[in-house]
Amino acid sequence: MSGELVEIEPGEVTVLRLNNPPLNLISVEVTRALDAALSRLESDPDIRAVVVTGAGDRAFCVGSDVKEFEALRGRVGEGKLLLEKAVYRRLARLPMPTIAAIGADALGGGLELALCCDLLVADENARLGLPEVRLGVMPGSGGTQRLPRLVGVARAKEMILTGEIYDAHQAERMGLVNRVAPAGTAMDVALSIARTIAERGPVAVREAKRAIDLALDVPLDQGLAAELDASERVFRTEDMLEGARAFFEKRPPRFQNR
Repeated sequence: MSGELVEIEPGEVTVLRLNNPPLNLISVEVTRALDAALSRLESDPDIRAVVVTGAGDRAFCVGSDVKEFEALRGRVGEGKLLLEKAVYRRLARLPMPTIAAIGADALGGGLELALCCDLLVADENARLGLPEVRLGVMPGSGGTQRLPRLVGVARAKEMILTGEIYDAHQAERMGLVNRVAPAGTAMDVALSIARTIAERGPVAVREAKRAIDLALDVPLDQGLAAELDASERVFRTEDMLEGARAFFEKRPPRFQNR
């Protein structure tokens, strides 16, 4: 461990790790460190996928430090939540696919962070939830907006309004997580998925991610037009030609990201 609040393990598959154990609480300092780390990832064209995780074995991240609440009374939007929203949005908009490796509890702002990732892998012993109403507050870093888009409005209301916490298998059944990993293997499973993605055509993967994300925000006809534009860009790449050649030559493609 480097001692930084957010660590980067670089590579085609890059690991982004919250390093504020034991609970990986989201403080203003951690959020700023995450922002700086995302700046590095955004500008690196060689990254094919990012795995987001938390240090230690007690928590992926359990959100904010409750000790900060009193100081934030009446001005929460001025600093902490405004900063978190901007940084979480930056994570959600990374051009390469992102996978949350949830090795332990993801609660409150920690789950909101995971919801910014494209795929979620949870350890079978992990717990997930947005329990803020139990403390007299509400999800304020995207939970009320991203969760309904993932699990539907009815499920999201049940989760948020009751503040209940769910085990990994319940989360999988409701569509909150993509896969449940055997105990202690969430990181391994997430890395395996990331490596599979890294083997695919990187331009096509980025364009497909962008098109899918757009589908949530625009009318169907506009989304179809954007998909056509994206397909035109992909079909102009050298990677498209390489993929076709590899198919006919019965060999793995050697994509060059161009």
